[in-house]
Amino acid sequence: MANSFRKPAILDPMYYPIIALLIALIACVELSDAVTAVDVYRLVQYDISGVPFGSRLATLNHHAGSSFFGSGSSSDLSRTVLILPVRELNLTLITEYIEQKKLLGGLLLLLPPKFRPENTGSTFGADEDIDSLRNKLVELEWLLTHSNIPYPVYFAFEDDNINAVLAEIKRNDASGQPATATTGGYKLVVAASDPKRIAPPNIANIQGWLPGLKVDGDSNQLPTIAIVASYDTFGAAPALSVGSDSNGSGVVALLELARLFSALYSNPKTRGRYNLLFGLTSGGPYNYNGTQKWLRSFDQRLRESIDYAICLNSVGSLGNQLHLHVSKPPENAYIQQIFQGFSTVAEELGLQVGLKHKKINILNPRVAWEHEQFSRLRITAATLSELSTAPELLESTGGLTDNRHFTSEASIIRSIKLVAETLARHIYSQEKKSISIFADDSSLAVNPSYIRSWLDLLSTTPRVAPFLSKNDPLIKALEKELADHTAEVNVQHETLDGTFTFYDSTSGKLHIYQVASVTFDLLLLLVLGSYLITLFSFLFITTRGLDDLISLFRRPSSRKVKST
Repeated sequence: MANSFRKPAILDPMYYPIIALLIALIACVELSDAVTAVDVYRLVQYDISGVPFGSRLATLNHHAGSSFFGSGSSSDLSRTVLILPVRELNLTLITEYIEQKKLLGGLLLLLPPKFRPENTGSTFGADEDIDSLRNKLVELEWLLTHSNIPYPVYFAFEDDNINAVLAEIKRNDASGQPATATTGGYKLVVAASDPKRIAPPNIANIQGWLPGLKVDGDSNQLPTIAIVASYDTFGAAPALSVGSDSNGSGVVALLELARLFSALYSNPKTRGRYNLLFGLTSGGPYNYNGTQKWLRSFDQRLRESIDYAICLNSVGSLGNQLHLHVSKPPENAYIQQIFQGFSTVAEELGLQVGLKHKKINILNPRVAWEHEQFSRLRITAATLSELSTAPELLESTGGLTDNRHFTSEASIIRSIKLVAETLARHIYSQEKKSISIFADDSSLAVNPSYIRSWLDLLSTTPRVAPFLSKNDPLIKALEKELADHTAEVNVQHETLDGTFTFYDSTSGKLHIYQVASVTFDLLLLLVLGSYLITLFSFLFITTRGLDDLISLFRRPSSRKVKST
């Protein structure tokens, strides 16, 4: 019986160099060199009542350009990623481009490095027009967050590597040879999956109490003063929205006030006959949705006990003027009493406090100030802020320009002193006396180191609520800090109003490649192909002879099959 076992076919060694060259040839067709990789931050993607806003895509894989007019005003940029430094940005042009819904392959906006949140210690150069740059960035952020943009938009920070790449791209564009698949150039790649909708986002409110002194036998409930600040942010790039002033300054002020009054209330002899309720609320940019749900969790007895609430919002600007925003008419006697208390202390501190009235419309869901959520429940409340007018929805909520460089520790300290002294005089019925309970040289003095440490932390911590988990380290840190100074601390977890929908994929890594042109690839293909044919022919002739090589290209003779 014939042996059916066959030895495995072994490739003729003659073909080894040919296979190696084929692999090299295939690799060369997509020849490219990685130039650099940078961290990028995607423009926020969200919906309001189903209406889309922000950048709707995340994946980036196109050649780079440096101008809207790379090779003429009619050029097709649908496969081009524009790299535009914010310093050089023409706002009119980009506004027109977005509003007319012209297509781009993508947009990469370069921010000055000193806008980087972690650069807390650096300062801007004297030759830089900072106010103009900030105003431009504020306008750009408003445009981007209130537009539906059908292509990827990313932010990155200028550095030597990306500046060098941009300089070369500009030279190529200026010479009339913008990067394309034909000409080569630089290619920008961000590998990202399609953005996914975030499940109904969680928001967390944190509260703590300092109980007042109650006289034995007194059955009446003590009045309560609420000190409140919203801690979350919103901005064009969620991964960069640290909100040092709005509202990091308000959070820092609240924590220091809790520390100061904790020391004051720790001694029964100096404990006031007011309860103090401290609330760190979430959902501030979204009509103070967290504050609304926090207040609704109060029982009627607690609501009725609130004498008034003071909300802290953006109190760290470089100016010396603050505003007390109220919903009740300014001529209201109690509003006048509260305002007079702040005005008196402000004058002693060299500050100016103005009274601003804005009537609320209960039928309108728009809430411009946090105190308006209290006012809707007929609780007397006010917001202390450096802002003189009510911001629009998603405005002044901790965007790209709101970082440590533009927030003053000295201003926060003065704001804390203003609130602390005003509240203390009200609690101890000392409004008409010029006393200083929290004097600088006393044991109850404001602690600048404490303020600086918390301001530095908040200035490097993005706090966009939909991207914070229930057990986020920031929420835990705020809870622990409040627990160190107050009692009965608890965290209330709620779901953000369904009006707002957010999507993930907020940051990524951008890889920049220098790619060869198709012409170069074809030339390389021709050279290597010719070499392979020559090498194959030579090896074949030397091993098998010329006749065998010629026979490879002969047409095989046809054979007729006889039928049986």
